[in-house]
Amino acid sequence: MAELHQFAYGWVNPVISYVIAAFGCAIGLVCTARARAARNRAHREKWLVLGAVSIGGTGIWPMHFIAMLGFDVPGTIVRYDIALTTASALIAILAVGIGLFIVGHGGASLVRIILGGVFTGLGVAAMHYTGMAAMRMGGSVGYDRTFFVASVLIAIVASSVALWFTVNVQGWGPAVIAALIMGVAVVGMHYTAMFGVQVHLHAMDGPVDGVSPFLFVAPITLLISCALVMLIFSVLSPPAEDEADIFAGLSPMVDTAPERGAALLPRRVARSFNRVGGAR
Repeated sequence: MAELHQFAYGWVNPVISYVIAAFGCAIGLVCTARARAARNRAHREKWLVLGAVSIGGTGIWPMHFIAMLGFDVPGTIVRYDIALTTASALIAILAVGIGLFIVGHGGASLVRIILGGVFTGLGVAAMHYTGMAAMRMGGSVGYDRTFFVASVLIAIVASSVALWFTVNVQGWGPAVIAALIMGVAVVGMHYTAMFGVQVHLHAMDGPVDGVSPFLFVAPITLLISCALVMLIFSVLSPPAEDEADIFAGLSPMVDTAPERGAALLPRRVARSFNRVGGAR
C-alpha cells in the first residue's frame, strides 16, 4: 500500500478550503432566508437556486477541490479527468438544490428536513467520490469500509443540520455562526473520507491520462469569483415587496426602505457611493 500525504502543503489547503466552505454557506443562508421571505413562487425558486449555487457551487465543491490540491502520492503523479471533475461540481449543486427545494416548499417540518438531509448528504458524498474517481495515477484507489460509511453518515447528518439552519436561522450574527459550523461539518466529512483512501501502486505502462490539478486553479478561481460577485450583488439588491418584512429585522446595518437606492448596502458603503456621485 502506498504512502499518502493529505497535507502536502501543510495547513494552507485545509484552512483555505474551510474559509471557502464557510463563506459559500454564509451567502447560501442569506439566499435561503430571502427564499423563505418570498411569498411569490417565482421569487422563492430563484433564491433557492441561488442558494444551491452558493452552498454547492461556491462552498462545498471548491472546498473539496482546494483540499485535494494538498493530496499527494509519493511514487506517482496525480492527474484528473476533466469530465468527471466537472460532473462532481454539478452533482454538488444539484444535491444541495434538491435539499433546499424539499424544505423550501411546504412546511419546514422535521420529516422534510431529514428527507432533504438524506438526499443532500448522499449527493454530497456522491460529489466527493465522483471527484475521487476523476483521479488518474499509476495505481488503483480503494476505500476503507469504516471510513467510507462514516463519511456518508457525516454528510447526511451535516446536510440535515445545514437544512435546519436554513429554515431556522435569521439575522447576520446567527447566520455567520451557522456558516462557520457548516464549514466545519463539510471539511470534517471530506477528511474523514480521505483518511479511508488506500492506494496500491503498480508499474506504469505509459503516461498518466488527465491534467494536472493546478491547471484547474485559474479557470475555477475565475468562475467562482464571477459567481460570488453575482451572488453578492443579488443578496445586496433591494428586496422585493414580498421580502421586506423578514429583512427589516436582519440587521441594523441593513436598510430596507424602498425609496433609498442602496437599500440593502451597509450605510457607510451607501454614503461612499453618494460622495463619489457628488464629486462628479
